[in-house]
Amino acid sequence: MALAHNLGFPRIGADRELKKALEAYWKGDLDQAALQSVGRELRAAHWQLQKDAGIDLLPVGDFAWYDQVLTHSLTFGVIPERFAGVTNEKGLPILDTLFAMARGASSACCGGNHGTAQYAQELTKWFDTNYHYLVPEFTRDQHFKLSWEQLFEEVDEATALGYTVKPVIIGPLTYLWLGKAKGDSFDKLELLDRLLPIYGEILGRLAGQGVEWVQIDEPILSLDLPQDWKNAFERAYHSLQYSPLKKLIATYFGGLEDNLGLAVALPVAGLHVDLVRAPEQLPALLDRLPTYKVLSLGVVNGRNVWRCDLEAAREGLLEAQLRFADNLWVAGSCSLLHSPVDLEREDQLDAELKSWLAFAKQKCNEISILSTALNDPQAERVQTAFAESRAVQLSRQQSPRIHKPEVQARVAAITPADSQRQSAFAERIDLQRARLNLPAFPTTTIGSFPQTASIRLARQSWKQGKLSANDYHDAMRAEIRHAVNTQELLGLDVLVHGEAERNDMVEYFAEQLDGYAFSRFGWVQSYGSRCVKPAVIVGDLSRPQAMTVDWIEYAQSLTDKVMKGMLTGPVTMLMWSFPREDVSRKVQARQLALAIRDEVVDLESAGIKIVQIDEAAFREGLPLRRAQWTEYLDWAVEAFRLCASGVRDETQIHTHMCYSEFNEVIASIAAMDADVITVETSRSDMELLEAFKAFDYPNDIGPGVYDIHSPRVPDKAEMMTLMNKAVQRIPAERLWVNPDCGLKTRARPETEAALVNMVAAARQLRAELA
Repeated sequence: MALAHNLGFPRIGADRELKKALEAYWKGDLDQAALQSVGRELRAAHWQLQKDAGIDLLPVGDFAWYDQVLTHSLTFGVIPERFAGVTNEKGLPILDTLFAMARGASSACCGGNHGTAQYAQELTKWFDTNYHYLVPEFTRDQHFKLSWEQLFEEVDEATALGYTVKPVIIGPLTYLWLGKAKGDSFDKLELLDRLLPIYGEILGRLAGQGVEWVQIDEPILSLDLPQDWKNAFERAYHSLQYSPLKKLIATYFGGLEDNLGLAVALPVAGLHVDLVRAPEQLPALLDRLPTYKVLSLGVVNGRNVWRCDLEAAREGLLEAQLRFADNLWVAGSCSLLHSPVDLEREDQLDAELKSWLAFAKQKCNEISILSTALNDPQAERVQTAFAESRAVQLSRQQSPRIHKPEVQARVAAITPADSQRQSAFAERIDLQRARLNLPAFPTTTIGSFPQTASIRLARQSWKQGKLSANDYHDAMRAEIRHAVNTQELLGLDVLVHGEAERNDMVEYFAEQLDGYAFSRFGWVQSYGSRCVKPAVIVGDLSRPQAMTVDWIEYAQSLTDKVMKGMLTGPVTMLMWSFPREDVSRKVQARQLALAIRDEVVDLESAGIKIVQIDEAAFREGLPLRRAQWTEYLDWAVEAFRLCASGVRDETQIHTHMCYSEFNEVIASIAAMDADVITVETSRSDMELLEAFKAFDYPNDIGPGVYDIHSPRVPDKAEMMTLMNKAVQRIPAERLWVNPDCGLKTRARPETEAALVNMVAAARQLRAELA
């Protein structure tokens, strides 16, 4: 029989229970026993939910207190020396070790003070998703040891509850690939032979717990791999083939392509592939994978919220069933970590739109339906589900809310001239500097200021009808006044209004654009306790009226200093939404660009001299395969330029990017032609600036000088060290001084303390270098 299984389930809970428990623990309002109790309750509820949906083989090991890669680092004892003081008396990690590595070790973190303050590990994007992971840090003399019992404890939990489980672990090659070499330069592959015995130990212990199958995630098989890494796959899995347990290698986010031969030949019992991202790989798989192995086909999209077209998905499964019979498994394309939890809770979506959607719980049901359709195609459950699926697909195709001729006509009328500023940067920057009259090393922030409890309460009361629109606007204006006054007292040069009125940098704009829809409970994890609620792009996109002008005009009226207008760029709006699947990402990005262009022009008309258009997701959208990079970069760059090029030369355009690897696309970032770019660099110790050894970045740049995702307050000397590194790569007259990212998630006292040090660092730089 075809088996239904799941690669992973969202860990945050339908009501973000994990987020709330983590933040209460970090504040000292919840003890560790209570936190662990929340984790146990969530795991049990999620296993039961999947079982009830019809999943035969349940994932264990997909739960993480912060991030699954960080969990693996603790499991293998990959703990940087600076966190040695945050361990138990035997030198083994404790829960606070994990949180210290994620957030930095300080008196403000981890439920107490564990020695001296230490900076957190680097945070970056998980392949091409908006999920973030903590980058493992490897040293030349790295030793691995089994140091963390979480996986084994959770297997015991699940089996005690009567579930048939499939532990999930990150494969040895993917784990090494995701990490960074620290200290002396060396090849990470040198560590493989030291790492493999720990994998053998893990497999042995799982076998002792009665486990039959283990899922080993190797998503780097969807990447362009150097030959030595391909060779290492063969070596690693030949080494592990005599370890107990049946091994299912899981790949996702793309096709195997040139790695197909390697993957099908590995000495493992099964292979999972993503047929949503790469349906074209099925014929070659059917030809080349031995039929004595299990073939797991990911046919339900784990990364979007649209209901599966069951008939289309079944076509590929039937073809595979002819060859693999009972060795065919049905699954989601990837872990459902990237999906909201349960559509049933959505009580404010109209019936038509709700009928088009599926969240993680519903996707588990779709996986089960497709499995049943192979085993018992005449079952009433199958017939009913397929009839509903046909009706849903037809409803979406025919709905008038999808296609808007006026939007399509405007996109069709775009010309190359629409994506060009009037003059080159070298000419524009002289006009801008004269107009803005800023000091050397000008200071600014990325946009948002702390979102306090009072701000969130006011927004909630307004949306619930308990606070009038006028009273809400008055409350937000008071918050703007506070933010402006604070920045003036701190001595910042270019101010922001603080974004008190914004719930989220994407949702706020999406709510004011035609073509979007919204959930109440569609939360997904971004990192740690940080959750986002992506909007859903339903149809063609346009801007009915100005979105930010009144707020920014008001903020500018409070100060003689320069006030930045703050917008989210088209690529980020697209990447951080659940996109349409019936038109290309390029089309959606161009529609968004035109809407944002109108807002940029209106801000300029209102007298705003600087407009920042954040493209935090620019690198995230890059395809995993280099052969597809050019196409993406061409339309992504064009979309930014389209939204930014409707203004005069003297209006300065900023953009911001964070927590991604930019070095390989630095030429495309330069091609965006923003007058100033601000980027995350502090966690990576200004590593981004290595790109400037070989590339002469032409425009102004603000490398982040402190990490806003940690409660640590770095001192002036730490920021000076980073800026002195920047000066070695970038001419001083083109450098700005700013944090890594927006300050929304931080508290006011730590924010103001860090900004005091940042302004002091800038002033010292002016004295020494300007």
